[in-house]
Amino acid sequence: MAVPLINYISLSAVIFFIGMTGVIVRRNPLIMLMSIELMFNAANLLFMASARAWVNNAGHIFAFLVITVAAAEAAIGLAIVVTVFRTAKHVDVDDVALLKG
Repeated sequence: MAVPLINYISLSAVIFFIGMTGVIVRRNPLIMLMSIELMFNAANLLFMASARAWVNNAGHIFAFLVITVAAAEAAIGLAIVVTVFRTAKHVDVDDVALLKG
């Protein structure tokens, strides 16, 4: 029993918009990083669903590339957040002056 492609597209859109709302509304850097990861996972879900629907391996390759970018973003982003959190009790993304050396 196959699941229709529109269900995957709908779920991916919902996950993506939840992530986009988290990036726009929240000012905490950790929440913003998690929201960006949600958007990456929504794109991966859509790549995998389209690859399965059209029996093409290109979606798998793109999903692997997105996972690689997400891992690099998480490592660098978390390193920056930890460095900033050590010096300040409360961190707001609008306070970009903290990142100046």
